[in-house]
Amino acid sequence: MLPPAHDVESKDILRACIAARASLAGLKEAAHLVPNPAMLINTLPVLEAQASSAIENIVTTTDQLFQYAQDETQTTDPATKEALQYRTALKRGFDSLASRPLTTATAVTVCRTLTGHQLDIRKIPGTKLLNAATGATVYTPPEGQDALRGLLANWERYLHDDSAGDPLIRMAVAHYQFEAIHPFVDGNGRTGRILNLLFLVEQQLLDLPILYLSKAIIGTKADYYRLLNEVTAVNRWEPWVLYVLKAIADTALQTKLKIHAIRELLRLTTAHVRAAAPSIYTRELVELIFVQPYSRIANLVDAGIAKRQTASEYLKQLVAIGVLEERKVGRDKLFVHPKLITLLKSDDHIVRPYTP
Repeated sequence: MLPPAHDVESKDILRACIAARASLAGLKEAAHLVPNPAMLINTLPVLEAQASSAIENIVTTTDQLFQYAQDETQTTDPATKEALQYRTALKRGFDSLASRPLTTATAVTVCRTLTGHQLDIRKIPGTKLLNAATGATVYTPPEGQDALRGLLANWERYLHDDSAGDPLIRMAVAHYQFEAIHPFVDGNGRTGRILNLLFLVEQQLLDLPILYLSKAIIGTKADYYRLLNEVTAVNRWEPWVLYVLKAIADTALQTKLKIHAIRELLRLTTAHVRAAAPSIYTRELVELIFVQPYSRIANLVDAGIAKRQTASEYLKQLVAIGVLEERKVGRDKLFVHPKLITLLKSDDHIVRPYTP
């Protein structure tokens, strides 16, 4: 039961907590400087979805995700569909915060959305977590729906107990607890990582669920699972909490740098379109190709920028001046923003100017 039996607020943890909070504050401020929040909410959660899914060995590519991000009903490979369901689950959870706090019901909604199944808290006994290589049992979670719901009720109370410590420490402890409870037959890891982002928003440490937190975890996957197991086996809380706080601090900084790079690319693209195609330039047109890295003619029509024939001409002019590339995918005609896609995929945040 939470809180942990002994105090987890060591000096090292409190120092790491200060650094993580400062990094989150910088990310929150950077997000406010972007003129259209959809530029972030339509892109960064897709990257998070890809990385969090990859932790569970659901592997897809950034290009595939953005290609199908506007319509998950299109035929694509199962891994891409699952990763996009993660993005949808994150958005659905984020929207739910407007009407209710983070609860077990939120977790159920998130898990059902990302798995595509009407899952509920486990009833059937016999769940075991196995070592993928050897088949040996690594962990046996608690059983019995009443027991699980009791543990989840305790988890909820701890999350919202301000007297239990800093929100970031509570997030780290609660993430361990959720994974240890393992309330669903599938999707627990991905659900738990979505709940982390939703908790940061609920606690007003972020305004949008845009922290690319799974980037740090996928790069240190062995440590992630080892430290989770050490809490269970020997009650070693401090290394686990420090790991989570460092992951928050590192990814908040990297996400902030990514946002600064997106803003710089927006500035360069605006200047280039104004100079090379002044007759079609509008702020709305340039922003739309940042909101939708894979644009369609219908996107311009739906946004009220132009009617279909004119919208097609606008996109072709953007191709002609080197901003977009036209691709035919099945019966779809897509207009890709290659500089934005490259920037989103890369770790260096380098923005290269357009060639005159």
